[in-house]
Formats: sequence, C-alpha cells, structure tokens
Amino acid sequence: MSSGVKLVPVQEAYDDLLNRTLARIPCDLGRLIYLASTRDYNTGNYYHEGLANRFRPEVARKALEIAHRQAFYRLSAFSLESLVSDLEAYLQSTRENPREFLRAWQKLEPYRVAIPTEVNLTVARLFTSNLRLALAILHYRQAQNHLGR
Repeated sequence: MSSGVKLVPVQEAYDDLLNRTLARIPCDLGRLIYLASTRDYNTGNYYHEGLANRFRPEVARKALEIAHRQAFYRLSAFSLESLVSDLEAYLQSTRENPREFLRAWQKLEPYRVAIPTEVNLTVARLFTSNLRLALAILHYRQAQNHLGR
C-alpha cells in the first residue's frame, strides 16, 4: 500500500461505503454491478464523489477497489441455486422487462465488465460460466411461466 494511503482511513471509507451505499442495494449482484460502475473503463481507477469528499480521492479509490474485489469473490462462491436467486432479485430490482433483460444479458454479457481487474483468472471464468447457467435457468423458467406451466 502506498505511503499516501493509510490503512485506518481506507477501513473507515470502506465501512462508510458498506453502511451508506451498499447496504441499500438489495442483492449481491446489484452491489457488484454498482461497484463496477464506479470504475473508469479507460483507466481502471475507481471514483465515488461522496467518498472522495468525505475522505480523500486515493482513500476512496482503494476502498472501492477492495469492496469490488470482495463483492466479486463473495458472489463467485455462491452455489448455482443461490446465484439464480440473486440474479432473479437483481432482475426484479431493475424493473426491466424480464424477457428483454435476459435476452440482452445472454447476448451482450454485460456482467463481464463487473469483474475486477486483479482477481484469479480461474475464478473469473467460473463466475462467467455460472452466470451464463443462471441466465439460462431464469430464461427457461420465464418461458415455462409464459406458457402457463
């Protein structure tokens, strides 16, 4: 850790992020997607205006990076059944049309950008594979519900 970013302020920023922001997001996938959205796609740097103002930008960046990685590993450890449930909760929280959501997620795979940069490659591959399976299961359930079965 660089000398400019001390552990205590990072822990305080991390706790603040968990309690003020992430606690309001109803599912683990939602938290992962949110954290990924705080990362600039061009630089890989994280930014959260509230945290940067309360702490310092470099402290906020480190807290976001840690939270993102932890959210990813937590979700990656889910059983397929738990992942399907969490994906369904995320889908419901978006208030999007379920068929359109599932079609877009299966085709575009936007969850790939939610993977942190510094994670185990095998775990990242397992995550994408499990998410594809969870999407297929939800798609199948939606088709069955649509048919009235």
